[in-house]
Amino acid sequence: MEYLEIVGGNPLCGEACIQGSKNAALPILSAVILHRGTTVLKNCPKIIDVLYMLEILKGFGCHVRWEGDTLVIDASDLEDCQVAECYGCKMRSSIMLLGSLLGRMGNAYVSYPGGCVIGERPIDMHLAALKKLGAVLLEEAAGLRAVCEKPAGAVVSLPFPSVGATENVILLAAVAEGVTILENAAREPEIGELCRFLNSMGARIRGAGTSRIEIVGVKELHDTEFTIMPDRIVAGTYMFMAAAAGGEILLREVPLEQLESVRTVLSHMGVRQEERENTLRLWSTGRPCAVKDIRTSPYPGFPTDLQSPLLAALSVADGCSIIQETIFEARFKIVEELRRMGADIEVEGQKAAVRGVPKLSGTDLTARELRGGAALVLAAATGEGRSRIFQYHYIARGYENIIRDLQSMGIVIQCT
Repeated sequence: MEYLEIVGGNPLCGEACIQGSKNAALPILSAVILHRGTTVLKNCPKIIDVLYMLEILKGFGCHVRWEGDTLVIDASDLEDCQVAECYGCKMRSSIMLLGSLLGRMGNAYVSYPGGCVIGERPIDMHLAALKKLGAVLLEEAAGLRAVCEKPAGAVVSLPFPSVGATENVILLAAVAEGVTILENAAREPEIGELCRFLNSMGARIRGAGTSRIEIVGVKELHDTEFTIMPDRIVAGTYMFMAAAAGGEILLREVPLEQLESVRTVLSHMGVRQEERENTLRLWSTGRPCAVKDIRTSPYPGFPTDLQSPLLAALSVADGCSIIQETIFEARFKIVEELRRMGADIEVEGQKAAVRGVPKLSGTDLTARELRGGAALVLAAATGEGRSRIFQYHYIARGYENIIRDLQSMGIVIQCT
């Protein structure tokens, strides 16, 4: 069984370059099929979820090839509009193919999405929003069947700023007839990146990054070349690793403007930061300071995807911290593993009280989902002694080469 082996307990020293964004790449790959032509994507991360998505696109009839770190996709001839169940059920982001398939083919079949077990993540908002644009959906035992022969613009107001539902509306509305007004839209940077990508192909979208997005449908899109932004969650993971393990690191290609809430927390933890263009230098000595009250919330609030890395870092903080999770109800699955390392954490409902301990101890650990798995890597790098982290495939879903990155920051790590 494949696992990571980490020898922790030493301060960080070195530098790493942040990969392309997973959460931006996946909706952009969904959007590619809206255009009957060729798309060139630079800085696309070679992670498991991207590779799954590319297999799905191949199943539709797309021609896909890598040229070094550049991805070239020709979607001129789509032959199928059914997402292969063997891939669709493995990843949550397969649901956003509904919007793009309906926009290109007028019909779609998508198996119920899978991925990490961090909560229910219902798709009701996706379905209700797509119906507003003219889609007819039938929920079958194994998946969703949808038809939308003539998508038309509409006013769509989301009950919650869901990232996935926002993306699905944008994908279908981009090629619908007329104007779509999307209210209470998600404001995450990945939404803005999707809109910028579509606009680079000739779409007409305004208001990305705000809660009100206006999409004027166009009849066709054109070829484009686009560079995907760096991954703010990967950057945040390494930033909290510096807080927990101490030492000094330099991170390159950091989306600084997207990480204000994270950098505020790091300042409270006593981490010194120096930014210069798209690089960030971090220093930390001794144990980090506790942070009294942190609540996850949609962007620009503290991201739920960094709650687990923060939890691991606060496990060795000086004092008691409180973390409240407001997005997903099962984000505290990592607590059991951290306790096995000596962490003192109590969970009541959606709130965790973390009483920092002087050190964690290396042991055998099991990753159960993507961000929690990355947090265990952080904990193992901080803890004294040797740790083994099983089910590494979860981590590889979002981190292109965490082994290389940690080695470049002075961590003894290998995959066995």
